[in-house]
Amino acid sequence: MSRAKCIMIQGTMSGAGKSLLCTALCRIFRQDGLRVAPFKSQNMALNSFVTRDLLEIGRAQAVQAEAAGAEPDVRMNPVLLKPSSDVGSQVIVNGRVRAQMAAADYFAYKKQLIPEILAAYESLAAENDVIVIEGAGSPAEINLRENDIVNMGLAELVRAPVLLAGDIDRGGVFAQLYGTVMLLTETERARVRGLIINKFRGDAALLRPGLKQLEDLTGIPVLGVVPFLHVDIDDEDSLSPRLAVSQTGRPIDLAVIRLPHIANFTDFAPLEAHPVLGLRYVDRASGLGTPDLVILPGTKSTMEDLLWLRRNGLEAAIRRLAAAGTPVLGICGGYQMLGERIEDADAAEGNLPSLRGMGLLPCRTEFVPGKTLTRVRGIAAGGPLDGAVLEGYEIHMGRTGGEGEAFCRLEDGRTDGCRQGNVFGTYLHGLFDSGDAVEKLAAWLCARAGIPPETGAAEPRQAVKERQYDLLASAVREALDLDAVYRIMEETAG
Repeated sequence: MSRAKCIMIQGTMSGAGKSLLCTALCRIFRQDGLRVAPFKSQNMALNSFVTRDLLEIGRAQAVQAEAAGAEPDVRMNPVLLKPSSDVGSQVIVNGRVRAQMAAADYFAYKKQLIPEILAAYESLAAENDVIVIEGAGSPAEINLRENDIVNMGLAELVRAPVLLAGDIDRGGVFAQLYGTVMLLTETERARVRGLIINKFRGDAALLRPGLKQLEDLTGIPVLGVVPFLHVDIDDEDSLSPRLAVSQTGRPIDLAVIRLPHIANFTDFAPLEAHPVLGLRYVDRASGLGTPDLVILPGTKSTMEDLLWLRRNGLEAAIRRLAAAGTPVLGICGGYQMLGERIEDADAAEGNLPSLRGMGLLPCRTEFVPGKTLTRVRGIAAGGPLDGAVLEGYEIHMGRTGGEGEAFCRLEDGRTDGCRQGNVFGTYLHGLFDSGDAVEKLAAWLCARAGIPPETGAAEPRQAVKERQYDLLASAVREALDLDAVYRIMEETAG
């Protein structure tokens, strides 16, 4: 059986656009008739996805798999780090939680993961024509070069040619690219076969003198200038521009609380697309105002983020709004916060054994060792989404129970979530991917505000995503020298 060819995208920094470029290449290779799979050996992100076999991977690789026309697979992201503090992360290997580690401990440990990373890669390579590999951060983080398993260390292990992308939108792109190349070792530098200027706005002709000088200085060709792309594709992490969105001028105001450890904020992308729903992210009480709906999103650190809400005044502000009749929706960790109490006797999440909740729902949460990973279907039972078909997934620590009406009834006979009056909570991520759920919420909020609802059903989220993948691929295909990319893969194969 032949082994797949590969291409690796590395960046000069986090947020340089690696994930989006990899998504584009996955779509392009699929359009060209190839079997393609994404791969990222180690991902650090709070946006994650549950695969069909109930394993957890970074959401970026699930998105890239969709673009490639492939089922998301744990082999595409064998190591996932979910930060739980500034100096520690939950370490997930092959889709399952392996440990909670401080950064220094993980740095010493990670080399032990190489056999599992290579096994995942080789298995994918035996089944596909092309593997599109994504790096992380920057290969020029020379303090992390030892035991690297995600940038040049991985490129050496799997013999991958590298395309290095720089973000011109932040400025200093020539220094980014030149400095990164010069900080590599001679062997690493030889792996870089092309440079990419990413997120360009303006006339590319004005860049040509600089591109020529950059090529002369580095000896590496510039393979393309990719424009700043306005595409609606799920983002990887908290560097996402989506978290800075503020949609003013729309009649219905949705305020999402931007928690310090916010997770799976891609839940709200379908709401952003609705013409009457204006979405904004809020991280201080003074900016909350009087929205039509407050949303508490998922979080990796429920108790720590609840304390943050309490200390900065947002909890009190949300409670005042709820008492005045403003609807409040909590998802996953946000749902846990809305209850009466959170217990963590086994220190499954952190060092606090118990914490008073916001008291807006008659339920309690108990953290226990182990994580719930499941995909579910159900029907909303009452409340603003009453009767909507919901299809989503659960990723959470803890069990929540108590009084109050169920938020929804699941296909397997269980119930999920809790609702009381104008406050609602659910564990379901992805509940708005159903166009039905978005339309019901919009109609309910419009009726409350005395606004005629927007007519017509929302386009299914999957149809929107497929169109966006094609738009992304078209733009990158036009900007990038794909003949050179194919030639590089051929020359370095084997």
